[in-house]
Amino acid sequence: MEPVLRTHPDATKEEIRQLVWHYIEENDLANFPRPVYNRIPNFKAAVQACNKLTVLQEFKSSQTVKVNPDRPQEQARFLTLEAQKTLLVPTPRLRTGLFNKITPPPDATKKHLHICSSSQGVKDFSVPVSLDARMKVDLVIVGSVAVSEKGFRIGKGEGYADMEYGIMASMAAVNESTVVVTVVHDCQVVEIPERLIESHDLTVDYILTPTRVIKTDCQLPKPQGIIWSKLDKEKLEKIPILKKLRTLEEQTGKDVTLGEVLAKAESSQAKKPTTQRPRQNSHKDVEEEPKQAPKHEQGTVPQQRSRQRRARVTNANKEDGAGVSEGENPKAKAVATQREKGSEEPSGTLSSRPKIPDTVTSLYLGGIPPELRVSELKTMLREKGAVPLRLTWQGAQHRAFLDYTDPQAAEQALTALQDLSVKGCELQVELAKSQRKSRRGPHQSKRAQQESNTTNPEKQRSITDNKK
Repeated sequence: MEPVLRTHPDATKEEIRQLVWHYIEENDLANFPRPVYNRIPNFKAAVQACNKLTVLQEFKSSQTVKVNPDRPQEQARFLTLEAQKTLLVPTPRLRTGLFNKITPPPDATKKHLHICSSSQGVKDFSVPVSLDARMKVDLVIVGSVAVSEKGFRIGKGEGYADMEYGIMASMAAVNESTVVVTVVHDCQVVEIPERLIESHDLTVDYILTPTRVIKTDCQLPKPQGIIWSKLDKEKLEKIPILKKLRTLEEQTGKDVTLGEVLAKAESSQAKKPTTQRPRQNSHKDVEEEPKQAPKHEQGTVPQQRSRQRRARVTNANKEDGAGVSEGENPKAKAVATQREKGSEEPSGTLSSRPKIPDTVTSLYLGGIPPELRVSELKTMLREKGAVPLRLTWQGAQHRAFLDYTDPQAAEQALTALQDLSVKGCELQVELAKSQRKSRRGPHQSKRAQQESNTTNPEKQRSITDNKK
C-alpha cells in the first residue's frame, strides 16, 4: 500500500515530524488535545486501531503489558485491564520512577476500567514499581509520530520511549524477543530512511492503524540498555532513576563512561556559577493534558479557571524562581514592561528569584515560532555556547530575553547567535532596547542595520533635490 505522505530521501527526523503533524492538522484528523504539534497525535479512530490488539496472538498470550500514557493509547490500556493482564504505565517524563502498576478496585465494572485507563485513573489507581523489581514485560505498546512498514519509528523527539525500553532492558524486563507494537493513523505510516535510525532508537514489530495490521519483520536490533555516552548532565538531573541505574551498573562493572556531551556539560558547570533554571511554563507533565479547554467547555467557568491558572503560575514561580511570561500575572507583566523600557526590576517583585547583578547585559530574541518549546531553545543556546545567566521566556509574545554577566559575554553570545534559524524561521537577535543607544555591537540586527544605513543613494538624492 502506498503511503499517504511522501517523504524526501534526505529528510531529517524533524522534517518528517513536521510533515505528519501539518497533514493531520490541515485535514482535521485529530481529536482533542489540539494542535498536535510536539505531541503523539490523538488521531481520530484511535479506538478502532487499538481494538486490533485483540487479533494479535502476542497480546492474547501476554501476561504483563507496558502501554505509554498518551491519549490515543487509552483504549489499549482498557483492553489490557479488561483481559485481566498486568498493566504498566510509565510515569510522566520518568520524574518519579519508571512505571506505575495500574490496580483497579475489586469487582471493577467496565466503567471503572475505563476510568482506570484514563490519565486521571492512571494517577488514582496506580502503585509505583521500583527499579530493582523483578518482572518480565511480554508486550510493549508505544505511540509514534511516524513509523515505516520496515518498523522504523520516530517519536516526538524527547526520547522517553527509547529510554524506557533501555531501562527495561537493563533490568532484564525485556529482551530481543519482546514484541513492540505502535498504534497510529494510516497517514503516519511513511517511508523513513534507515540512516536516521540510531542504536538507541526503538523499532517496532507491529503497526496497528484503523484499517490495517502491519507485521514489520524489522531486522534492526532493539536497544540493549542505556547508552550513557548519549546522555548529558541535564537529562540525568531531570530523571533521577537514570542516576540510580548508572550507579547500579557501575557497581556491576559495566562501562558507564560519560560521553563528550556530558563531559562538556560538566566542564561548563564547573566554570560557571550555579543558577536556578528558568520556569518552563509552556510544558505539561502529562502529554495529553490540554493547553486550553475544549470548545464546549470554554466560557462556562471562566473565574474558576482564571483562579486555577493564577495558582499554577504562582506555584511555578515558587518552584523554579526564574523565567516569567508577560501577561500571566500583574507582577510578571510589570517585570516584563520595565525590562522592555530598560529600567531595573523592582526589588521584591519575585522574592524567590535569584538576585541578578546590576551589570547584567541583556539580549532580545524575537520572532520565536509558536510551536517552539523553551527546553528546545535552551538546548540550542547550549549548543551555540551562548548559555545565559537567566532566560526570561515570553512565548505568547514570540520573544525571550537573555541575561549575561557582562557586555563581553553578551557580545560573544550575539556573535554565536547570528543567523539563528528555528523551524524555518530566522530569529531576530540584538541588544535589548536599554543598551542599544549607549553601545552598538558589531553585530546589529538586520532591522537596526537598516535604520542606521540612511545614507543610501535614493535618500541622498531626495535630500539634495529638497535643498535646491
